[in-house]
Parts: sequence; structure tokens; C-alpha cells
Amino acid sequence: MDSIDLEVLKTSAAWIAAGRRCELITVIKTWGSSPRPVGATLAICEDGTVVGSVSGGCIEDDLIARVRDEGISRTIPEIVSYGITADEAHRFGLPCGGTIELSIEPLSAHSRIDELLARLEQHELVQRRLDLRSGEVELSKAAPGAQMQVSEQAMVTLHGPRWRLLIIGAGQLSRFLAQIALAMDYSVTVCDPREEYRAGWHVDGVQLVHEMPDDVVLAMNLDHRSAVVALTHDPKLDDLALMEALKSDAFYVGAIGSRVNNSRRRERLLEFDLTAEQLARLHGPIGLYIGSKTPSEIAISILAEMTAIKNGVPTNMIVPHAAAPTKPGDAVCVVESGAV
Repeated sequence: MDSIDLEVLKTSAAWIAAGRRCELITVIKTWGSSPRPVGATLAICEDGTVVGSVSGGCIEDDLIARVRDEGISRTIPEIVSYGITADEAHRFGLPCGGTIELSIEPLSAHSRIDELLARLEQHELVQRRLDLRSGEVELSKAAPGAQMQVSEQAMVTLHGPRWRLLIIGAGQLSRFLAQIALAMDYSVTVCDPREEYRAGWHVDGVQLVHEMPDDVVLAMNLDHRSAVVALTHDPKLDDLALMEALKSDAFYVGAIGSRVNNSRRRERLLEFDLTAEQLARLHGPIGLYIGSKTPSEIAISILAEMTAIKNGVPTNMIVPHAAAPTKPGDAVCVVESGAV
């Protein structure tokens, strides 16, 4: 599963290789509400075919109409704005007075899209600098925490996995979790020292390793853009890895299990070299309460909670599984079900 960013780049590369004129459009600024965030991309071919999105569809319609009527004739990047007036805001589906600013870049072999894709295949976070006056492109390795930047002279965009996810356990749930995380721009590593679980487990774009989970946690040198999810139900594999992860700067550390099992896990972890504050960072039962039952639903629940934490959603607005309503007779532990 490709992220939208990768899909846009790969399609652009195919058009360039086929000798077709095309342009890359990037959202560089918004005012008021906007359907798509800064950095969102769209590629458009000379026949009006598009991939990606920069709005809810209305701006895309205008871009397509312009290309079909006028063709693609730009030789250098251009900055354009939509929605400056109330009439335009209504026409393009923006709130009254809202504005969206776009960079429109004509692509060619000199745009270095193939080189960018090759570096992304190596799971590198790449910084692409576009000279807005000449169209010249420079690629370099991006620093952790780098942000998109736009000035009168240049636009710097980021491409590749902005976030890292370590999944402990190679099972059915981890397969769904890894697939969805890849589409959300995570670099995903799955760790399971059990050969019987690794056999036959494969997801394109995911690194599968067999070392002990706590060794992998230490080797990854987790930072504030990292997350760890333990899915094995096996304390011998989960606990030491969780202990090391909770000591790190990882923005999210979670473990599967019922309320009872998570309570026991917390008791065990307190016997290790962990403070109460570090232990309080552990999410478990894992995921948001969405009534999930199947592995795919649980994966969505977990990533929903991770996304809320990553985006700084206030704690009082998050309803975790730990706070899910229960009634007499409910099962206490259901493996890979709603009580996770």
C-alpha cells in the first residue's frame, strides 16, 4: 500500500519516462479551513489525468480544465492562489474568505523524481529543494523533525517515512497494522524471534527481524517520532521491550491485552527499573474504543489512538479501550478482539 505522496511521485516518474508533459502541484499555504493540509500533492498530465489531491475536488476540476484548454506550457515553477474572494471561495468549496496557495512545478528528467524514489526505497527521509526561479532541484537527507519551508526563492518539501513504528509480534493483527501504517508514512519494523511466527509472514516494505525485542528497541534509538506496539501476549517478549521503550522518547508505547492482563503487566514492570511516571506512558488496553472485533478493526483502533497522541489531541477527548463501557457478564479477555 503506497502513501498518496508515493503514488503521486511514482505516477509522475512514469509520465516523464513516457515523454509526457506533466506538473506537480503542492499545497504551500492555507487560510481558514482547508480540505487538504500544507504539503499535500497532486500530479497532472497533459491529457488532464490526475493523481493525488489538493482540495475536495473543485480546485482539481479547474486545474484539469486549464490543462485541457491551454495545455502545459510552464517552464519554471509558479505560485497561484485560489479562493481569495468570497465568490471564488464558494466556487472552489472553501470557507468564505478562505484561501489556498499552490506551487505548480513543470516536471522533466531534471526534476530528479527517479532519484528521489530510489532514495525513498531505502527508507530515507529526503529533503527536496526546488528553486522557484529556475526550477533547479537539490536532494539531501532530511534532519529529524525537519519541516516544509517556502520562501520567495525556494520551496523545501519532505518525502519518505516521517515516523517509525516497531511492532513486536508477527501475527495476523500485526499484518493489518503494518499495512495501514505504511500508508500513513510510517517506516515499519516487525520483530519476532519465534521462527514459527515469522515463517510465511510478509508485507512489502516492512522490515522483519528476529532479534529479541528489547535489543531491537535499544538498537533503534527511539525518538519522539517513534512508536512501539507489543502484540505477542508473551511477557518474555513484551515486558523487557516495553521497559526500554518507556524509558525512550517514543511518543507512543502500547501493548495488547485485557484490563486484567494489563494490570498484571504494570505490576511486573514496576519491579523493573521504571518510575511511576514512565509506566504511566504505557497505553493498555491498547487502541481507541470503536467497538472493534476483527483484526483489521483493531488495527484501525490502534492507529487511531496513535494518531490522536501524535497530533496532540487533548487526553479528555480520547476514549481508549481502558475506558470502554462494560457490563456484567462481559468477557474479561478476548484475544485480538474488542478488548485489546
